[in-house]
Amino acid sequence: MSEFRRFVVSLLPDDRTMRGMMRAFEAFLEILRCPCRAALAVDHDEVRCEGCGKVFPIVRGRPVLIDEARSVFAVDDYHRAPAETRTLPRQVREWIRRLPSTSVNLSATRCFAAMKQHLFAQSAAPVVLVVGSGLEGKGMATVAQDPAIRLVTLDPSPCSDAAIFGDAHDLPFSDASVDGVVVQAVLEHVADPVRCVAEIHRVLKPSGIVYSEIPFMQQVHLEGFDFTRFTHVGHRRLFREFDELDSGAVAGAGTALAWSWRYFLGSLTRSPRLRKHLTRFGRVTGFAFELTDYVVGAHPSSLDAASCTYFLGTKGAGPVSDKDVLAGYRGCLRES
Repeated sequence: MSEFRRFVVSLLPDDRTMRGMMRAFEAFLEILRCPCRAALAVDHDEVRCEGCGKVFPIVRGRPVLIDEARSVFAVDDYHRAPAETRTLPRQVREWIRRLPSTSVNLSATRCFAAMKQHLFAQSAAPVVLVVGSGLEGKGMATVAQDPAIRLVTLDPSPCSDAAIFGDAHDLPFSDASVDGVVVQAVLEHVADPVRCVAEIHRVLKPSGIVYSEIPFMQQVHLEGFDFTRFTHVGHRRLFREFDELDSGAVAGAGTALAWSWRYFLGSLTRSPRLRKHLTRFGRVTGFAFELTDYVVGAHPSSLDAASCTYFLGTKGAGPVSDKDVLAGYRGCLRES
C-alpha cells in the first residue's frame, strides 16, 4: 500500500486507528487555536481554550473546534454521529479508489504541481491545510504523497474523515501558520464565502499559496448546504486579497451540459427511486458531453459557460481593484 493510502486509512474513524488520529491533530497543536484565536491545551478527552476557557470535546480521536454561536453545526452532532462513517469494507473502498474517475478536471494536476514547487521554495517541511474536501480531490496525490509536506485536514461534517472538526468561517489556526491551503469544491457550500476566504488569508504565511475550485454552472448538490456560484471573474474578486498565479476553467461547457442533462432527467418524476435510476442513466449517457471539455475546455466560450472555475494565487499585500478584476475577463463576450 502506498504512503498516501496508508495516510488515508490512518484517518478512518475506527478503534484501530484512534491513536493515530490523536497524533494527527496533536502534531499540529502548536498552531491550533480556539475560534476566539487563543491557544489550546489537551486534557484527556477534551481540548481547553487558555483564553476564553471554552472546552471542546475530542470525539473519535478528533477535536471538535466549533463555535456553536457562529456555526450551523452543533457539538452534539458529533457525539450522535456513528463511530464508523463508511459502510463498505475497507478492501472494497481501496478498489473503488483505484478506479479512474469520469469527472473532468483540466486544472488540478497542473496547479498542484505548481503549488508543490512554490511550497518547497519557501520551506523544507511546509504545512498544507486541506479544507472540506479531504485527501481524495482531483490531483491531491501530487501533494499528499510527498512525506515532506505536513498535511492537516479540516471539515465540519460529523461524518468526515478529517483530522479536525472545524468550520471554515472560523479556521482554528493561528495567524500566518500554514504554507498552503487547498479548498476544492467547498466555498459553494459555506454560508459566507467572503468570510471564509478572509480566514484563509489570515492563516496563510506571507508567502502562502492557495488553490480554490468553485462551481459556476452546476445544479444544487449536498442538499441544503449549497449556497453560491461564481463566474470566473467573480471567483477572482472573491480572492482579491491574493496575487493571481493562474485561473480558468476546471471543467467547461460540456460538463455543464452533462450536469443539466442528468438533472433534467431527474426532474421528470416525483418518485425518488425512479429519479435515482434516471440520474444514473443521465450520468452514463452524459459522459460524452464531458469528454468534449478535453478538446474545447480552454476556449473563451467554454469559460463563459464553465461548470467550475479555479484560482491559484499567493497571499497579497493589498486588494486588487475591481477595475483590475474586470480587466481579467477572458470570455468570448469580450469586445475586440
